[in-house]
Amino acid sequence: MRRVSKITAACALTAALAVTATACGQSSTEAGGSDEGKLKVGMAYDVGGRGDNSFNDSAARGLDKAKAEYKAETKELTAKSGETPADREQRLASLAEGGYNPVIGVGFAYKDAIDKVSAKYPKTTFGLIDSASEQKNVASIVFTEEQGSYLAGVAAALKSKDGKVGFIGGVDLPLIKKFAAGFRKGALDTNPKADVTVQYLSTGTDLSGFGAPDKGRAAAKGMLDKGVDVIFAAAGGSGAGAIEAVAAKPGTWAIGVDSDQAKDPALAKYSNSIMTSVVKNVDSGVFDLITSVKDGKPKTGTNSYSLAEDGVSLTTTGDHLKDIQAKLDEAKKKIVDGSIKVPTTL
Repeated sequence: MRRVSKITAACALTAALAVTATACGQSSTEAGGSDEGKLKVGMAYDVGGRGDNSFNDSAARGLDKAKAEYKAETKELTAKSGETPADREQRLASLAEGGYNPVIGVGFAYKDAIDKVSAKYPKTTFGLIDSASEQKNVASIVFTEEQGSYLAGVAAALKSKDGKVGFIGGVDLPLIKKFAAGFRKGALDTNPKADVTVQYLSTGTDLSGFGAPDKGRAAAKGMLDKGVDVIFAAAGGSGAGAIEAVAAKPGTWAIGVDSDQAKDPALAKYSNSIMTSVVKNVDSGVFDLITSVKDGKPKTGTNSYSLAEDGVSLTTTGDHLKDIQAKLDEAKKKIVDGSIKVPTTL
């Protein structure tokens, strides 16, 4: 394996030439000048990057807000399918070496890479989304996915005709199990006789389940054929396939994730079948971190965004929740005041 210093230099040169699809990942740069002391923000997206209409796009909205309000110079790099841990390290190192601060890794897959690279650049603040690091110069941005998913479970149980609801997870990982656990708990608390089917598209280190719409489509169709009439997919790009399958069967509902998927241009023709989406306001976490660095008081440690702080929520696009909103508000109140404890594992 080549030494990191050589790879970093290659990445920096590639960035300077503005070439895409390199070992550093796909690249996009928007500069507002190179004055010394200017706020420079580096963003390392997960697979799918900007334009995935889900998790990455939520992070991108926070970056865009910083560009608009702070005139920040930004550089965006995107992971590629099948890359190695070393690729993620190279991507982060190239941003830090280029003077970007903060450098933000979008997704738990960056955890090990950020642990290593942040130690080499102690004067740079790193942001890690959806996982926690103990490094002193890392701000871990996490969310209570299980709480938003609990409300989705309540909605699913109330909207289902026969109490058969399903959850499709992209990969069988602790993070995705938080979604599944909250969804199942919410459904069963609302209807103790509910039949909750849970299925994952891949397991272990195989992250293909986050980027395979065909797998999402097939899994959803299998559930629909068995009488499931509400499906919540927390599966990244694979969720689009699940939504498509649901839309093809009248009288069934899909629940989106991470962004308001009813407003996704790529899914617009299915919007009437999307009951709601469990939104993680990653943009808020990203913008808060950038602001803290700009103000000279960079965030570090674990920063949790919960239901009480609107870190997670249900969307109301299409007014499909209007008839059950009072019950959802009641459930939210109980979660916030501690009356309901939402599990994070199945």
